Amino acid sequence: MLPKSITELEKIRASCKAMVKRRAATSGGMSLIPIPGVDIAGDVGMLLQLIPSINRKFGLTPEQIDELDTRHQVLIYAMLKKVGGDLVGRAVTKRLVVAALKKVGGRMAAKQVLKYIPFAGQAAAVALSVAAMMYLGNAHIDACFEVARGAMEK
Repeated sequence: MLPKSITELEKIRASCKAMVKRRAATSGGMSLIPIPGVDIAGDVGMLLQLIPSINRKFGLTPEQIDELDTRHQVLIYAMLKKVGGDLVGRAVTKRLVVAALKKVGGRMAAKQVLKYIPFAGQAAAVALSVAAMMYLGNAHIDACFEVARGAMEK
């Protein structure tokens, strides 16, 4: 169900941002594990849970959109085109999450190299991991917010 007011929408956004911060911290911790690929696999797994959870809170899962009347569905799909949220209102698959991670691919590649440099490299890897997760999560929240707000205002 779509939020009914801007106040409710703001509360949902704040709740989602807190959720992203927690997942980003976990992602940073996983980047300290010295086994190649474990952190990236963990990031994919976290995003496979996080993105649908954010969609659900904003009322933008495919199932929630299907339950809306035709007018609201049209508004949401129009807003999706305008905003361009790749993961908003869609069934989130591993393929979509990997495509999203490719947007921050340079950071992810650097993180893999840096985590093998003692102390300073590991700290940089943690920072890159946290930054990448925050970027992806917050960009998705912003897209959901704009779609929900646009559908609510019309």
